[in-house]
Amino acid sequence: MRKRRRRVRVLVYVGLLPFVLFAVLPFYWMAVTSVKTDAETYDLRAVPFVIRHGVTWAHYAFLVQQTPFLLWYRNTVIVSLLATLGSATVAVLAAYSIVRIRFPGSDPVALGTFLTYLVPPTLLFVPLSEVVGRLHLIDSYWALVLTYPTFIVPLCTWLLIGYFRSIPTELEDSALVDGATRLGALVRIVLPVAVPGVLTTVLLGFTLSWGNLIYPLAFTASTPQKVLTVGLLTELVRGDVFYWGSLMAGALLASVPVVVAYSFFTSYFVSGWTAGATKG
Repeated sequence: MRKRRRRVRVLVYVGLLPFVLFAVLPFYWMAVTSVKTDAETYDLRAVPFVIRHGVTWAHYAFLVQQTPFLLWYRNTVIVSLLATLGSATVAVLAAYSIVRIRFPGSDPVALGTFLTYLVPPTLLFVPLSEVVGRLHLIDSYWALVLTYPTFIVPLCTWLLIGYFRSIPTELEDSALVDGATRLGALVRIVLPVAVPGVLTTVLLGFTLSWGNLIYPLAFTASTPQKVLTVGLLTELVRGDVFYWGSLMAGALLASVPVVVAYSFFTSYFVSGWTAGATKG
């Protein structure tokens, strides 16, 4: 019996190995390239996965000392956190209203919310630029805080609709009978139960905000207002010259917050995603 279990476990690990390699390879590539010398990086005879001529930290030094990388990092953190928290708040209220209040047309509104997410950002940024211009937020990362929810809220709302439908209504009914308001029932009863779903929406919103390129490229131009995606692209790619070492160093450092977040909340993310995807 034990031998059979070991065989099954070995087969499972062997089956997972290609997927693990596929997930880890980009990070390994970035890490190796970021500490290679330029001579080895551009050497066509060199093996790209191996460092043979020593490690250098010059690319990281260039990134921190010769570019406003830390400023871009700060801007990205501020924009992502504000946009995510605002979007999650709106998504929770919208999803709960659609599921529990059941106002006339709630089902078409739910479907329309999801269809809104399918609209490409390459189409949305044109009218949004008019809105941002009228608010005098052009070339400001506050424009990103305002526009990011246009693609975060629909997806998070759709996901939370499915999750709220999986929560028994009896919990809220008891609170309402005891005199709680609808908002009080949401805050005190529903949200503690819906922690996996809410955390899933927060992680998704944070990931979408952190890696967005279209809106920062359209609404920010000056170097102090840029976020990581645009800053690395515009400052480390000059014509046909690519600063590959510093680019990979910046990409590796930029991926750290997302990797850490998913590492800590993996179980919540999986349960929230599966519940939201299979209910409703």
